[in-house]
Amino acid sequence: MKTLPAPLLAKISWRLLPFLLLMYIMAFLDRANVGFAKQAFQADTGISDAAFAFGAGVFFVGYALLEVPSNLILHRVGARLWMCRIMVTWGLVSAAMVFAHNETTFYVLRFLLGVAEAGFFPGVILYLTYWFPSAVRGKAMGFFYFGAPLAFIFGSPLSGLLLEMDGWAGFHGWQWLFAVEGLMATAVGIWAYFYLDNRPADAKWLTVEERQQVQSLLDQEDSHKQNHGRSLLNVLCQPSVLYLCLIYLLIQASVYGVVFYLPTQVGGLLGTKVGLMVGLVTAIPWICAIVAAYLIPGYSDRTGERRRTACLTLLMSAAGIACSVTFSSPFLGIIALCFAASGFIAVQPVFWTFPSSYLAGSAAAAGIALINSFGALGGFIAPVLKNWAEGAFHSPAAGLYLLSATTVIAALLVLGVRSPSHKASNKPATV
Repeated sequence: MKTLPAPLLAKISWRLLPFLLLMYIMAFLDRANVGFAKQAFQADTGISDAAFAFGAGVFFVGYALLEVPSNLILHRVGARLWMCRIMVTWGLVSAAMVFAHNETTFYVLRFLLGVAEAGFFPGVILYLTYWFPSAVRGKAMGFFYFGAPLAFIFGSPLSGLLLEMDGWAGFHGWQWLFAVEGLMATAVGIWAYFYLDNRPADAKWLTVEERQQVQSLLDQEDSHKQNHGRSLLNVLCQPSVLYLCLIYLLIQASVYGVVFYLPTQVGGLLGTKVGLMVGLVTAIPWICAIVAAYLIPGYSDRTGERRRTACLTLLMSAAGIACSVTFSSPFLGIIALCFAASGFIAVQPVFWTFPSSYLAGSAAAAGIALINSFGALGGFIAPVLKNWAEGAFHSPAAGLYLLSATTVIAALLVLGVRSPSHKASNKPATV
């Protein structure tokens, strides 16, 4: 596959990827901080475990509903304006969680947070296709995926510390958590408006020759992809796209089935309430996930082996999820969580090379958003499914065993994806 000269690729990478990484850190903080707030929030508001599970998941309903239109708007108006809008509004809604005081307000604010954030993640995936050729896109996406583990490495101690501010200025610790982390996202959103460029042609930090070189290569790649000549409905109903939707739903179910309850699970292993100590220990699996998110997509880019890499990575995650509730030892439990987090984080950059390898333009905007919408539904299903399994089987471990099984199913389904060969093909991939 053709790619850009190393100096030009490095120039683009160092300009864009660290900032996109910062944006994703903010996104994951505001999406998952409800897991840190769980104990204190339930104690103060009196909502049940079932209500918390539904409220945690209802975020993804609002998120899924607006993914496709949001990504189509980004494709039309540009990432600079639209990413600013997304981050500013989700930060304000997240900060408004300080006013949640019962089930209804919790549900409404979580739903609105999903509406506000809709389009962020698929928007960034689409944005990367405007700048990076397919030969190096897996590694670029892998760098972006550092955001999830970094959000926990730095955000877990921060969240734990904010929870310990309980009583300051008359506010509960969980209120400080939502307010501070929400306003941080709003600030980064305003910065995005002044920092990002919509396309290589708009980048004043590239020379004229460099802009032409980047755009020419990307235009050559897009000429072989599905873009024009089909209605968006036809693109969205393709078996290949729907198949990827199902796989991503299962992947995200495992992610959020672990993420929303990870602080509580770690607290149980350590025998202590969620606070600064739990926050520090919770960061350990995400440090391992960063290493995996660097090595595994890089290996996949070098070898061109996508399916087998994704399958084995998912199986590693499934084993880690199951073992995390099998071992009673805190040490072994944390090791298992390291494998779980490493697997479900590192597999995602590899996964996103599938749709981006044969969709372009508005088809890519809609297809990527639809796949991510199904992933969002996985995030909604996971806490509800976990809570149901624990009640049905009268075991606190049953929920994670079930989510481990869904991860195994995702691993097997990945083997059915047929992607373009590493030598490139002029034909779109199908499954």
